[in-house]
Amino acid sequence: MSIENKCFKCNEIITNRVISALGKSWHPEHFTCKECKEPISDLTFYEKFDEPVCSKCFLNNYSDICHGCNQPIKDRIIKALGHTWHENHFICNGNCEKSLSSSTFYERDGKAYCKEDFEQMFAEKCYGCTKPITDKALIALNSRWHKDCFKCKRCDKTITTNTFAIEDNNPICTFCAA
Repeated sequence: MSIENKCFKCNEIITNRVISALGKSWHPEHFTCKECKEPISDLTFYEKFDEPVCSKCFLNNYSDICHGCNQPIKDRIIKALGHTWHENHFICNGNCEKSLSSSTFYERDGKAYCKEDFEQMFAEKCYGCTKPITDKALIALNSRWHKDCFKCKRCDKTITTNTFAIEDNNPICTFCAA
C-alpha cells in the first residue's frame, strides 16, 4: 500500500519530486511565496497563515520596524517603551549613548537613560557638592544636601545635630558659632 502525496496548492497527486514543508507536500513549482508568488528556492523561509513566505516578503510585510532607524528587524528584537528596536539602536539618550539592551534603564518623557546619565540629568543636586542625590536628602536652608555634605562653613565638620547657626546662607556648627 503506497501513500499518495497530494500537493497542498493544487490538490493533485505528486508523482515525481516532492517538497515537504510546513507539514504539507508540494509540487516544487507550487512551493511559492504567499505574497510575491515567486518560487521559494532558499532554505530559509517563513510561515504566515499556514503558507510559506520568502525572506524578502517577510521582512517587508511582517517583521517589526526599529523605532531607532525605521528599518525591518531581522535579528534579536528589543521591546521597550512601547516600541521595538534593533539591539544596537536601544541606547541611552544621555551623554554616553551606551547600549541599554541588557541593562536596567530609566525612562523620562518616553526616552531611555542609563542610571548614571539619568541621575546626572534629572536627580536633585546636593547644595554642598552639586552631585546628584540618589538616596535620602537632608533639607536645610531651603536646599537639599547629602547627609555627609552638610558641613560647618568654618571647621568643615559634618553637622549631625538639629541645631546650627547660619552665616552667609551656610551652616555653622554650634561649637564654631559660640
